[in-house]
Amino acid sequence: MLDATNLVAPQQRAVRSPQSGALSEAAMRKSAKDFEAQALGFLLQPIFATVDMSESSFGGGAAEAQWRPMLVEAFAASAVRAGGVGIADAVYRELLRQNGAQHPNTGEVQP
Repeated sequence: MLDATNLVAPQQRAVRSPQSGALSEAAMRKSAKDFEAQALGFLLQPIFATVDMSESSFGGGAAEAQWRPMLVEAFAASAVRAGGVGIADAVYRELLRQNGAQHPNTGEVQP
Protein backbone atom coordinates (compact mmCIF):
# COMPACT_ATOMS: atom_id res chain seq x y z
CA MET A 1 0.00 0.00 0.00
CA LEU A 2 1.27 3.44 -0.89
CA ASP A 3 2.09 5.57 2.12
CA ALA A 4 2.78 9.11 0.93
CA THR A 5 3.57 10.41 4.41
CA ASN A 6 7.21 9.42 4.16
CA LEU A 7 7.99 11.06 0.81
CA VAL A 8 10.91 13.43 0.97
CA ALA A 9 11.18 16.14 -1.64
CA PRO A 10 14.52 16.61 -3.42
CA GLN A 11 16.54 19.58 -2.26
CA GLN A 12 15.36 22.85 -3.68
CA ARG A 13 17.91 25.18 -5.22
CA ALA A 14 17.32 28.89 -5.29
CA VAL A 15 18.14 30.75 -8.50
CA ARG A 16 19.88 34.01 -7.74
CA SER A 17 20.75 36.60 -10.32
CA PRO A 18 24.20 38.20 -10.38
CA GLN A 19 24.68 41.69 -9.01
CA SER A 20 24.64 43.19 -12.52
CA GLY A 21 20.91 42.46 -12.77
CA ALA A 22 20.86 40.31 -15.91
CA LEU A 23 21.69 36.62 -15.98
CA SER A 24 24.33 35.45 -18.41
CA GLU A 25 23.28 32.86 -20.96
CA ALA A 26 25.39 30.23 -19.19
CA ALA A 27 23.72 31.02 -15.86
CA MET A 28 20.28 30.83 -17.49
CA ARG A 29 21.13 27.46 -19.08
CA LYS A 30 22.37 26.12 -15.71
CA SER A 31 19.25 27.40 -13.94
CA ALA A 32 17.04 25.76 -16.57
CA LYS A 33 18.85 22.42 -16.19
CA ASP A 34 18.69 22.63 -12.40
CA PHE A 35 14.96 23.28 -12.66
CA GLU A 36 14.47 20.26 -14.93
CA ALA A 37 16.47 18.04 -12.56
CA GLN A 38 14.34 19.19 -9.65
CA ALA A 39 11.11 18.60 -11.59
CA LEU A 40 12.23 15.11 -12.63
CA GLY A 41 13.21 14.38 -9.04
CA PHE A 42 9.69 15.25 -7.89
CA LEU A 43 8.28 12.96 -10.59
CA LEU A 44 10.61 10.07 -9.70
CA GLN A 45 10.15 10.29 -5.93
CA PRO A 46 6.76 8.48 -5.81
CA ILE A 47 8.12 5.71 -8.02
CA PHE A 48 10.89 4.95 -5.56
CA ALA A 49 8.52 5.30 -2.62
CA THR A 50 6.42 2.38 -3.90
CA VAL A 51 9.34 -0.01 -4.49
CA ASP A 52 9.73 -2.80 -1.93
CA MET A 53 13.40 -2.35 -1.05
CA SER A 54 13.46 -5.31 1.36
CA GLU A 55 13.95 -7.60 -1.65
CA SER A 56 16.77 -5.50 -3.13
CA SER A 57 20.46 -6.35 -3.18
CA PHE A 58 21.09 -3.91 -0.37
CA GLY A 59 18.36 -5.21 1.91
CA GLY A 60 16.37 -2.01 2.47
CA GLY A 61 16.12 -0.62 5.95
CA ALA A 62 16.31 2.81 7.52
CA ALA A 63 19.78 3.61 6.18
CA GLU A 64 18.74 2.94 2.62
CA ALA A 65 15.61 5.04 3.10
CA GLN A 66 17.76 7.95 4.29
CA TRP A 67 19.89 7.90 1.13
CA ARG A 68 17.00 7.33 -1.30
CA PRO A 69 16.29 11.07 -1.89
CA MET A 70 19.92 11.57 -2.89
CA LEU A 71 19.72 8.59 -5.26
CA VAL A 72 16.56 10.00 -6.86
CA GLU A 73 18.26 13.40 -7.22
CA ALA A 74 21.29 11.74 -8.84
CA PHE A 75 19.06 9.83 -11.28
CA ALA A 76 17.25 13.05 -12.20
CA ALA A 77 20.52 14.97 -12.71
CA SER A 78 21.87 12.12 -14.82
CA ALA A 79 18.75 12.16 -16.98
CA VAL A 80 19.16 15.89 -17.54
CA ARG A 81 22.85 15.45 -18.49
CA ALA A 82 21.78 12.78 -20.98
CA GLY A 83 19.42 15.20 -22.71
CA GLY A 84 16.47 15.42 -20.36
CA VAL A 85 12.86 15.53 -21.44
CA GLY A 86 12.76 19.07 -22.81
CA ILE A 87 11.79 21.02 -19.71
CA ALA A 88 15.17 22.77 -19.52
CA ASP A 89 14.93 23.92 -23.14
CA ALA A 90 11.49 25.44 -22.58
CA VAL A 91 12.60 27.15 -19.36
CA TYR A 92 15.77 28.43 -21.05
CA ARG A 93 13.76 29.94 -23.93
CA GLU A 94 11.44 31.63 -21.43
CA LEU A 95 14.40 33.00 -19.46
CA LEU A 96 15.89 34.36 -22.69
CA ARG A 97 12.56 35.95 -23.58
CA GLN A 98 12.17 37.53 -20.17
CA ASN A 99 15.77 38.72 -20.13
CA GLY A 100 15.28 40.26 -23.57
CA ALA A 101 12.12 42.02 -22.40
CA GLN A 102 13.95 43.47 -19.42
CA HIS A 103 16.99 44.44 -21.48
CA PRO A 104 15.79 45.08 -25.03
CA ASN A 105 18.36 45.20 -27.78
CA THR A 106 18.12 48.78 -29.05
CA GLY A 107 21.09 48.43 -31.36
CA GLU A 108 23.16 50.79 -29.28
CA VAL A 109 26.61 49.74 -28.15
CA GLN A 110 27.04 49.77 -24.40
CA PRO A 111 30.23 51.57 -23.18
